[in-house]
Amino acid sequence: MKPRRHGFRSVMGSDIEQFLAYKRALGRRFDVEEKTLALFDDYLVVNDVDDLAEVSVELIDRFLASRPRPRPRSYNHLRCTLVRLFAWMVGQGRLERTPVQSRPRRGTYQRQPFIFDLVSARRLLDLVQTLPDKGGTVQRGKTYHALLAILYGLGLRVSEVCRLRVQDVDLERRLLVIRETKFYKSRLVPFGPKLEELLQAYLQLKTKLWGTFTPDAPLFTLRGGRTINPCTVSQTFHHLVPRLSLDIPPGCSPPRLHDLRHSFAVGALLRWYRSGADPQAHLLALATFLGHVDVNSTAVYLTTTATLLEEANRRFEAFAAPMLREGLQP
Repeated sequence: MKPRRHGFRSVMGSDIEQFLAYKRALGRRFDVEEKTLALFDDYLVVNDVDDLAEVSVELIDRFLASRPRPRPRSYNHLRCTLVRLFAWMVGQGRLERTPVQSRPRRGTYQRQPFIFDLVSARRLLDLVQTLPDKGGTVQRGKTYHALLAILYGLGLRVSEVCRLRVQDVDLERRLLVIRETKFYKSRLVPFGPKLEELLQAYLQLKTKLWGTFTPDAPLFTLRGGRTINPCTVSQTFHHLVPRLSLDIPPGCSPPRLHDLRHSFAVGALLRWYRSGADPQAHLLALATFLGHVDVNSTAVYLTTTATLLEEANRRFEAFAAPMLREGLQP
């Protein structure tokens, strides 16, 4: 097992730690960025860089080249993390200019998520209940059924669902308490009567199997009272997908677990169109519900589908019909 890292050791170690502290004070988790900066810190140590003046454009280019990133998105994240670090250092007066001069790579491929409609979601939830217990797991099918139902019905991140505790389920007010999420923010997520019934039944099952449990006990467990790992949930989902016989549209990627979150967002937009509501006026509420810091982050989830285009066309036709009729009158 790789030993846990203890601090940054290079000539820029103190700057990196202050930069991370600054970002986290703004509510950013920056865990992935910390790992990226740890790679850069190690690179400086291995190459005996002991003076800030040695951190040049050429050194940054060599570091980027030493970390092969075949996909533009991965390379751009690596580069962008350094851009942010050095921009902060320039602002702090530690440097006169940034040594990151390379250009971002242009992405040629953008993943098209698979959107689960109600029919395909029901097939998934019906199938997951048939999962057999194995390796000491207990009620594997029932547990995954409740977990995936929350992912699809509320659009939560899988990490948020896996971190839920029993005390986070408020059946009386029909609320889930999502604590310390991606941006160190907690939020309340309301749910309807169907999820209330499902969660109540699941909690009764837990009590029947394991007796009384403490409020801080994990909500979803399979063995030994341990929290389910998000990677395990993803692996189980991918194991189920081939058995669903889904009709994947051309240009759409094979389904992945995070597509349930995309499906929730698109489903909300469809409901607004069908009810006559103004989608633009509701985007801020959707962003808050999903735990985003701004509406731009939510827009990424609003994938255009054939059904969504059809509803948008109906809305436009209803809006334009009176003007078209007036235009046709002599």
